Amino acid sequence: MFLLKKSVTKGELHPNNPHKGKYDFKVLTENLPELKPFIIKNPRGEDTIDFSDNQGVICLNKALIKTFYNVDNWDIPKGFLCPPIPGRADYIHYIKDLIGNKKKVTVLDIGTGANCIYPIIGSQSYGWNYIGSDIDPKSIENAQKIIDANDNLKNKIKLRLQKDKNHIFVGIIGKNDKFDLTMCNPPFHASLEDALKANKRKVDNLNKGNKDIKKGLNFGGQKAELWCPGGERLFLKKMAKESAIFASQVNYFTSLISNKDNIKPTIKVLEKLGAKCKILEMSQGQKISRVLAWTFK
Repeated sequence: MFLLKKSVTKGELHPNNPHKGKYDFKVLTENLPELKPFIIKNPRGEDTIDFSDNQGVICLNKALIKTFYNVDNWDIPKGFLCPPIPGRADYIHYIKDLIGNKKKVTVLDIGTGANCIYPIIGSQSYGWNYIGSDIDPKSIENAQKIIDANDNLKNKIKLRLQKDKNHIFVGIIGKNDKFDLTMCNPPFHASLEDALKANKRKVDNLNKGNKDIKKGLNFGGQKAELWCPGGERLFLKKMAKESAIFASQVNYFTSLISNKDNIKPTIKVLEKLGAKCKILEMSQGQKISRVLAWTFK
């Protein structure tokens, strides 16, 4: 069965997303004064930051995470992926719609990254409990530092290292584990070159029309975060096939899909395995992104 959610209007975040509208830089800088040096004016005379400045983007994220999720000492190692908070939050709020108002929810975050962003947002927005997995020991180490520095995260998030690069769920989901949801933001490029080109287009679009922006690339992301052999399509195929092994232990499997051309091939694999699928469409600015959710129940 293939269920399609009604399309969203471009530019509209989920109604429950606290990041709707423009950033309130007055509040953000009050909560994190170190953001002030990065504030500039856009062509309309409004406060913004240079989104091609990696340090500025990281500082903005620190302010957002502190202001909205009560998390201090958030940081990432040099060269690691700095996530866009509003879009990451949207994923959380849309999958919340899948499960309704269930009181106790346990989520598996595949590829939690050094930033630990999905467990932070999900645990602080809805009280969900998280297992975060990653194939990179340095990512696990940094995510654990963030957790250890915040009492409100310590009892909500646990981390597991994936020791086998050929597996996604195997080696992470134990025989006695039960999850209401799994989530994943797959590596969507097939090479570093593809990732660099895509990042340049993104930064150019973000800073379009602002002559005060200095030219540069806000590029962060390790291999496992941004690209893998075969890119997003092969990763999704592997995830789909492996999910069937744990059909009785997970209510909903979910994953972001960056390239819409990868939706139909992934659904085809899942339907052959007996899964029921649903697409959730999300919007931020001019970008439409999609979450594919599936269940064997």
